[in-house]
Amino acid sequence: MKRHILVLGAGFGGVWSALSAARILDQHSCTDVQITLIAPQAELRIRPRFYEPNVHEMKAPLGELFDAVDIKFIQGTVDGIDAANKRVQYSTAPGIHTWINYDKLVLATGSRLNRTNLEGIEHTFDVDEIETAAHLEGHIKALGSLPDTDARNTVVVCGGGFTGIETATEMPTRLRAVLGAEAKINVIVVDRGTKIGAALGEGISPSIAQASADLGIEWCLDSSITAIDPNGVTLADGRRIESKTVIWTVGFRASPLTEQIAGERDPLGRLHVNADLKVVGQNDIYAAGDVAHAATDDQGHIAAMSCQHAISLGRHAGNNAAAALLGVPTTAYSQPKYVTCLDLGEWGAVYTEGWDRQLKLVKEEAKELKHNINSIWIYPPVAERTTALSAADPLIPVA
Repeated sequence: MKRHILVLGAGFGGVWSALSAARILDQHSCTDVQITLIAPQAELRIRPRFYEPNVHEMKAPLGELFDAVDIKFIQGTVDGIDAANKRVQYSTAPGIHTWINYDKLVLATGSRLNRTNLEGIEHTFDVDEIETAAHLEGHIKALGSLPDTDARNTVVVCGGGFTGIETATEMPTRLRAVLGAEAKINVIVVDRGTKIGAALGEGISPSIAQASADLGIEWCLDSSITAIDPNGVTLADGRRIESKTVIWTVGFRASPLTEQIAGERDPLGRLHVNADLKVVGQNDIYAAGDVAHAATDDQGHIAAMSCQHAISLGRHAGNNAAAALLGVPTTAYSQPKYVTCLDLGEWGAVYTEGWDRQLKLVKEEAKELKHNINSIWIYPPVAERTTALSAADPLIPVA
């Protein structure tokens, strides 16, 4: 009976985990280990692009790629993890549950937007999943049929972090495409910070402020929202903003499946892992992507919830799960280089290097780099065995 590596999730961490495991099995001519990946769809959803229009196109099919490298795909939703008995329960349809055993497990089920119990939160939109981003896109297109009011013409973005900024700076273009070039567009970012882009640091903040000014984006700083309704938001200081479009971008948390694995978790719910990305306290479970609290270097930096880190984490987790099964040397995870490339709509983009975000490129040059990242670099390899397996080498730098 074949031994079994089971990967949960088809995001960046899951796809690259499976490919990397396949690579090392191929290197050792191993034919008695099966790699299986379970996910709701056989597609890599390009989540970093969900703030863009035409979001239904932001996905890459995986079926042919998996076939090319002998990865078995199961379409299903994971319901539970039984670490003691080394098995996972998944459902393929409502009420149809199946157990599957594993020898090594890679958890790569990502993160999700953490919605609060705020009054009226159900009236907000988000760009967390293709389905919710598509719902927002449909709503924006429908605004053109509404009467010309401040509420129709105003978008409120809750949160001034990475997702909030990219969403807000894209909104003027998207709104004018629907409402017309002469429409009085209002895009307002509500943020708890005391400075524009404060969450991203001094190196990048001036570019965000300049882009916001040039695009006509207003920031309500040192502010929070206390209530939301179909026609707008109420701020903590009592101010009222009329808006038909409120987009929630605040707070992400690791998949709740992490709670089914005994181990230490950080405030975001991510499981602490060692240098091999094995969950601390577990012999046969690895974590990759947004579910892993992993040190990127010896300077105290922890991997961010980003595709930049998820790809490398996946390459290492899959490699090490397979290596441990084969009894060959593992490859310690290390990713000391960190970059930021933030899309700022029609203004351009800003690119920085290092955890202190040293400014390197702005406007058109950074925008060209962002385009390459979003449309080429983060997509999976072609469905050709040698090329795909070579791309999964954990020693390939991501940034």
